Amino acid sequence: MLEILTPAFWLAVGQIILIDILLGGDNAVVIALACRGLPKQQRKLGIIYGTAGAIVLRVILIAFALALLAIPYLKVVGGLLLVWIGVKLLLPPGDEDDHASVASSDKLWGAVKTVIVADLVMSVDNVLAIAGAAENAGQHQLFLVIFGLIVSIPIIVAGSQLVLKLMDRFPIIITLGGMLLGWIAGHMIFTDPALHAHLPDSKVWEYGFAVAGALLVLVLGKGLAARREGSSEAA
Repeated sequence: MLEILTPAFWLAVGQIILIDILLGGDNAVVIALACRGLPKQQRKLGIIYGTAGAIVLRVILIAFALALLAIPYLKVVGGLLLVWIGVKLLLPPGDEDDHASVASSDKLWGAVKTVIVADLVMSVDNVLAIAGAAENAGQHQLFLVIFGLIVSIPIIVAGSQLVLKLMDRFPIIITLGGMLLGWIAGHMIFTDPALHAHLPDSKVWEYGFAVAGALLVLVLGKGLAARREGSSEAA
Protein backbone atom coordinates (compact mmCIF):
# COMPACT_ATOMS: atom_id res chain seq x y z
CA MET A 1 0.00 0.00 0.00
CA LEU A 2 3.03 2.29 0.17
CA GLU A 3 2.64 2.92 -3.56
CA ILE A 4 -0.34 5.17 -2.87
CA LEU A 5 2.04 7.57 -1.11
CA THR A 6 4.23 8.04 -4.18
CA PRO A 7 4.02 11.09 -6.48
CA ALA A 8 3.44 8.76 -9.47
CA PHE A 9 0.22 7.46 -7.90
CA TRP A 10 -1.21 10.91 -7.26
CA LEU A 11 -0.09 12.12 -10.68
CA ALA A 12 -2.09 9.25 -12.19
CA VAL A 13 -5.09 10.21 -10.00
CA GLY A 14 -4.88 13.77 -11.30
CA GLN A 15 -4.68 12.51 -14.89
CA ILE A 16 -7.78 10.33 -14.42
CA ILE A 17 -9.76 13.22 -12.92
CA LEU A 18 -8.73 15.55 -15.78
CA ILE A 19 -9.59 12.89 -18.37
CA ASP A 20 -13.02 12.38 -16.80
CA ILE A 21 -13.71 16.11 -16.80
CA LEU A 22 -12.60 16.58 -20.42
CA LEU A 23 -14.16 13.43 -21.87
CA GLY A 24 -17.08 13.16 -19.44
CA GLY A 25 -18.66 16.51 -20.16
CA ASP A 26 -21.31 14.85 -22.30
CA ASN A 27 -22.33 12.60 -19.40
CA ALA A 28 -23.99 15.43 -17.49
CA VAL A 29 -25.89 16.40 -20.66
CA VAL A 30 -27.03 12.81 -21.26
CA ILE A 31 -28.15 12.46 -17.63
CA ALA A 32 -30.15 15.68 -17.85
CA LEU A 33 -31.79 14.70 -21.14
CA ALA A 34 -32.64 11.18 -19.97
CA CYS A 35 -34.18 12.42 -16.72
CA ARG A 36 -36.00 15.45 -18.06
CA GLY A 37 -39.30 13.55 -18.40
CA LEU A 38 -39.33 12.36 -14.77
CA PRO A 39 -41.44 14.01 -12.09
CA LYS A 40 -39.37 16.59 -10.21
CA GLN A 41 -39.26 14.49 -7.05
CA GLN A 42 -37.72 11.58 -8.98
CA ARG A 43 -35.15 13.47 -11.03
CA LYS A 44 -32.55 13.44 -8.26
CA LEU A 45 -32.98 9.67 -7.84
CA GLY A 46 -32.67 9.18 -11.59
CA ILE A 47 -29.42 11.16 -11.63
CA ILE A 48 -27.98 9.26 -8.64
CA TYR A 49 -28.98 5.76 -9.81
CA GLY A 50 -28.04 6.39 -13.43
CA THR A 51 -24.64 7.83 -12.52
CA ALA A 52 -23.93 5.00 -10.06
CA GLY A 53 -24.85 2.33 -12.63
CA ALA A 54 -22.74 4.01 -15.31
CA ILE A 55 -19.72 4.25 -13.00
CA VAL A 56 -19.97 0.57 -11.95
CA LEU A 57 -20.18 -0.46 -15.61
CA ARG A 58 -17.19 1.71 -16.47
CA VAL A 59 -15.06 0.20 -13.67
CA ILE A 60 -15.85 -3.29 -15.04
CA LEU A 61 -14.90 -2.21 -18.58
CA ILE A 62 -11.65 -0.65 -17.38
CA ALA A 63 -10.77 -3.79 -15.39
CA PHE A 64 -11.06 -5.77 -18.63
CA ALA A 65 -9.09 -3.11 -20.52
CA LEU A 66 -6.22 -3.27 -18.01
CA ALA A 67 -5.97 -7.02 -18.60
CA LEU A 68 -6.34 -6.77 -22.38
CA LEU A 69 -3.52 -4.22 -22.69
CA ALA A 70 -1.05 -7.09 -22.21
CA ILE A 71 -2.02 -8.47 -25.65
CA PRO A 72 0.65 -7.66 -28.30
CA TYR A 73 -0.14 -4.70 -30.58
CA LEU A 74 -3.33 -3.83 -28.68
CA LYS A 75 -1.58 -0.91 -26.99
CA VAL A 76 -0.50 0.34 -30.41
CA VAL A 77 -4.11 0.31 -31.62
CA GLY A 78 -5.33 1.86 -28.36
CA GLY A 79 -2.60 4.51 -28.51
CA LEU A 80 -3.48 5.52 -32.07
CA LEU A 81 -7.15 5.71 -31.09
CA LEU A 82 -6.24 7.92 -28.13
CA VAL A 83 -4.29 10.21 -30.46
CA TRP A 84 -7.41 10.62 -32.62
CA ILE A 85 -9.56 11.24 -29.54
CA GLY A 86 -7.10 13.91 -28.41
CA VAL A 87 -7.15 15.52 -31.86
CA LYS A 88 -10.97 15.57 -31.88
CA LEU A 89 -10.87 17.26 -28.48
CA LEU A 90 -8.98 20.19 -30.05
CA LEU A 91 -11.41 20.59 -32.96
CA PRO A 92 -14.23 23.13 -32.71
CA PRO A 93 -17.60 21.55 -31.89
CA GLY A 94 -19.81 20.70 -34.84
CA ASP A 95 -23.20 22.18 -35.51
CA GLU A 96 -25.05 18.88 -35.23
CA ASP A 97 -26.88 18.04 -32.03
CA ASP A 98 -25.18 14.86 -30.85
CA HIS A 99 -27.73 14.38 -28.09
CA ALA A 100 -30.92 14.77 -30.06
CA SER A 101 -31.44 11.02 -30.10
CA VAL A 102 -31.27 10.64 -26.31
CA ALA A 103 -34.78 9.69 -25.29
CA SER A 104 -36.29 10.83 -22.02
CA SER A 105 -38.57 8.63 -19.93
CA ASP A 106 -41.32 9.35 -17.44
CA LYS A 107 -40.41 6.15 -15.54
CA LEU A 108 -37.49 6.15 -13.08
CA TRP A 109 -35.90 2.87 -14.19
CA GLY A 110 -36.45 3.71 -17.85
CA ALA A 111 -34.43 6.89 -17.37
CA VAL A 112 -31.75 5.00 -15.42
CA LYS A 113 -31.48 2.43 -18.25
CA THR A 114 -31.12 5.22 -20.81
CA VAL A 115 -28.29 6.83 -18.82
CA ILE A 116 -26.41 3.53 -18.45
CA VAL A 117 -26.79 2.48 -22.11
CA ALA A 118 -25.79 5.94 -23.38
CA ASP A 119 -22.76 6.00 -21.08
CA LEU A 120 -21.72 2.55 -22.32
CA VAL A 121 -21.75 3.78 -25.91
CA MET A 122 -19.80 6.92 -24.99
CA SER A 123 -17.25 5.22 -22.71
CA VAL A 124 -14.71 3.87 -25.20
CA ASP A 125 -12.54 6.98 -25.05
CA ASN A 126 -12.73 7.24 -21.24
CA VAL A 127 -11.93 3.55 -20.74
CA LEU A 128 -8.85 3.61 -22.98
CA ALA A 129 -7.52 6.88 -21.57
CA ILE A 130 -8.06 5.90 -17.93
CA ALA A 131 -6.56 2.43 -18.44
CA GLY A 132 -3.50 4.05 -20.02
CA ALA A 133 -3.16 6.58 -17.19
CA ALA A 134 -3.49 3.84 -14.54
CA GLU A 135 -0.74 1.62 -15.98
CA ASN A 136 2.00 3.19 -13.86
CA ALA A 137 0.14 2.56 -10.61
CA GLY A 138 1.73 -0.85 -10.02
CA GLN A 139 -0.38 -3.31 -8.08
CA HIS A 140 -3.07 -0.77 -7.30
CA GLN A 141 -4.33 -0.07 -10.82
CA LEU A 142 -7.97 -0.95 -10.21
CA PHE A 143 -8.01 0.86 -6.85
CA LEU A 144 -6.60 3.92 -8.60
CA VAL A 145 -9.28 3.72 -11.31
CA ILE A 146 -12.09 3.44 -8.75
CA PHE A 147 -10.66 6.24 -6.61
CA GLY A 148 -10.22 8.56 -9.60
CA LEU A 149 -13.74 7.88 -10.86
CA ILE A 150 -15.29 8.45 -7.41
CA VAL A 151 -13.46 11.76 -7.04
CA SER A 152 -14.56 12.86 -10.51
CA ILE A 153 -18.28 12.05 -10.02
CA PRO A 154 -19.20 15.21 -8.08
CA ILE A 155 -17.00 17.28 -10.39
CA ILE A 156 -18.80 16.01 -13.50
CA VAL A 157 -22.35 15.99 -12.12
CA ALA A 158 -22.36 19.03 -9.85
CA GLY A 159 -19.61 21.12 -11.39
CA SER A 160 -19.97 20.43 -15.10
CA GLN A 161 -21.29 23.90 -15.88
CA LEU A 162 -18.45 25.54 -13.95
CA VAL A 163 -15.89 23.36 -15.71
CA LEU A 164 -17.38 24.21 -19.11
CA LYS A 165 -17.20 27.93 -18.29
CA LEU A 166 -13.56 27.58 -17.24
CA MET A 167 -12.81 25.78 -20.50
CA ASP A 168 -14.49 28.57 -22.47
CA ARG A 169 -12.52 31.20 -20.57
CA PHE A 170 -9.20 29.33 -20.57
CA PRO A 171 -9.00 27.26 -23.81
CA ILE A 172 -5.49 26.20 -22.79
CA ILE A 173 -7.17 23.64 -20.48
CA ILE A 174 -8.61 21.81 -23.49
CA THR A 175 -5.30 22.00 -25.35
CA LEU A 176 -3.38 20.59 -22.39
CA GLY A 177 -6.02 17.87 -21.99
CA GLY A 178 -5.66 16.83 -25.63
CA MET A 179 -1.87 16.77 -25.26
CA LEU A 180 -2.24 14.66 -22.11
CA LEU A 181 -4.11 12.04 -24.14
CA GLY A 182 -1.30 12.15 -26.72
CA TRP A 183 1.27 11.74 -23.92
CA ILE A 184 -0.56 8.66 -22.59
CA ALA A 185 -0.90 7.31 -26.14
CA GLY A 186 2.85 7.63 -26.77
CA HIS A 187 3.62 5.85 -23.50
CA MET A 188 1.13 3.08 -24.33
CA ILE A 189 2.71 2.49 -27.74
CA PHE A 190 6.24 2.42 -26.27
CA THR A 191 5.25 -0.19 -23.67
CA ASP A 192 3.40 -2.47 -26.10
CA PRO A 193 4.80 -5.99 -25.55
CA ALA A 194 5.38 -6.51 -29.28
CA LEU A 195 7.38 -3.28 -29.70
CA HIS A 196 9.06 -2.85 -26.33
CA ALA A 197 11.35 -5.86 -26.88
CA HIS A 198 12.82 -4.17 -29.96
CA LEU A 199 13.24 -0.71 -28.41
CA PRO A 200 15.97 0.50 -26.01
CA ASP A 201 14.90 0.09 -22.38
CA SER A 202 15.55 3.73 -21.61
CA LYS A 203 13.57 6.46 -19.89
CA VAL A 204 14.78 8.84 -22.61
CA TRP A 205 13.05 6.73 -25.28
CA GLU A 206 9.97 6.30 -23.09
CA TYR A 207 9.58 10.04 -22.53
CA GLY A 208 10.47 10.64 -26.17
CA PHE A 209 7.50 8.54 -27.30
CA ALA A 210 5.24 10.34 -24.80
CA VAL A 211 6.38 13.81 -25.90
CA ALA A 212 6.02 12.79 -29.56
CA GLY A 213 2.42 11.67 -28.88
CA ALA A 214 1.59 14.96 -27.15
CA LEU A 215 3.12 17.03 -29.96
CA LEU A 216 1.40 14.91 -32.63
CA VAL A 217 -2.00 15.63 -31.07
CA LEU A 218 -1.17 19.35 -30.80
CA VAL A 219 0.02 19.68 -34.41
CA LEU A 220 -2.79 17.60 -35.94
CA GLY A 221 -5.47 19.15 -33.74
CA LYS A 222 -4.46 22.75 -34.34
CA GLY A 223 -3.84 22.10 -38.03
CA LEU A 224 -7.23 20.48 -38.63
CA ALA A 225 -8.95 23.17 -36.54
CA ALA A 226 -7.34 25.93 -38.60
CA ARG A 227 -8.28 24.15 -41.83
CA ARG A 228 -11.89 23.70 -40.70
CA GLU A 229 -12.16 27.37 -39.70
CA GLY A 230 -10.72 28.40 -43.06
CA SER A 231 -13.25 26.24 -44.90
CA SER A 232 -16.16 27.67 -42.93
CA GLU A 233 -15.02 31.26 -43.62
CA ALA A 234 -14.66 30.52 -47.33
CA ALA A 235 -18.19 29.09 -47.41
